[in-house]
Amino acid sequence: MSDTTLHVPGAAPYDVIVGHGLAGRLPGILGESVERVAVLFGGDLGALADGVVEVLVEHYDVLALGLPIGERAKTAAVAADCWEALGEAGFTRSDAVVTIGGGATTDLGGFVAATWLRGVRVVHLPTTVLGMVDAAVGGKTGINTGAGKNLVGAFHEPTGVLCDLSLLESLPREELVSGLGEVVKCGFIADPAILDLVETHDPASLTPSSAVLRELIERSIQVKIDVVVGDLKERGGADGHPGREVLNYGHTLAHAIERTSDYSVRHGEAVAIGCVYVAEVAARAGLLDPSVVERHRSAFARVGLPTSYSAASFDDLHAAMKMDKKARGSQIRLLVLEDVGRPRVLAGPAEGDLRAAYSAIGGAA
Repeated sequence: MSDTTLHVPGAAPYDVIVGHGLAGRLPGILGESVERVAVLFGGDLGALADGVVEVLVEHYDVLALGLPIGERAKTAAVAADCWEALGEAGFTRSDAVVTIGGGATTDLGGFVAATWLRGVRVVHLPTTVLGMVDAAVGGKTGINTGAGKNLVGAFHEPTGVLCDLSLLESLPREELVSGLGEVVKCGFIADPAILDLVETHDPASLTPSSAVLRELIERSIQVKIDVVVGDLKERGGADGHPGREVLNYGHTLAHAIERTSDYSVRHGEAVAIGCVYVAEVAARAGLLDPSVVERHRSAFARVGLPTSYSAASFDDLHAAMKMDKKARGSQIRLLVLEDVGRPRVLAGPAEGDLRAAYSAIGGAA
């Protein structure tokens, strides 16, 4: 099957290419004005990074920087180490960063690119479903702090994104399934065809070589493109539409779960739980029909994702939710649905509804 190019228009347009064996496209995307390229890769992806470096060294001076695995990479200390390495290697504003890894790697690498000399170009090679459909597209970068996830960051659009599906072949099944949390989320907020595909195909058939998985990935990327083009910096859309905030559906509780579990719960798993939770909140607020709540449970569960949670107290999660980026003062703001594809913001939900919804997903209210 030929490569698919999904174009991201705007002030700094770029392409997201989906296909197989895409590393050879890097020099064409980076261009001839670049002299030095820093390859930032997840610490367990050294062999893969070596292959990318081999492509790049024919055209550029290459600095390879291994990062801690997962969310441990997303700290100010790791970012500072990268800045020091770029400085020692003489990186200038005309040079570039390439990231290889999952969402944590693209978040950290994008942040380093955004902040080095106030911004150098970056190309992402996501190696997970989650990275392909969420973290690598849209220009959000960030690191975590003790207060919460992604609280420090910048908007910095990539020069290009290469979603090489062959890289998913070595991805553990549980990581592939985790990425489907963001895919199913996209179905609920914007593209019901995603839900139809999930509900009518055997979950076991969703393998890296599957045409259905490819369609799910491409549809999810297109959902994100459509949203971010209209609201890159999350300032809200027209006519009261929540704009880019809609991509955070389920994330208020998800980020709280990740933080209180010290990131032992995978992001896509936390998103699945968070989506079911906000559906329960919306139903209690009289906004969402209970049948759509049940569809949340069945769709996420069908692909193997959790839909309940009880490992933290409501009070601990509630405190963490108040640190969410969408909060205003001490008021929690939740992205909820009135129906599939009909998102809205629910500002200041009743604490009784929040507690009851947590009880409904198995927690102690």
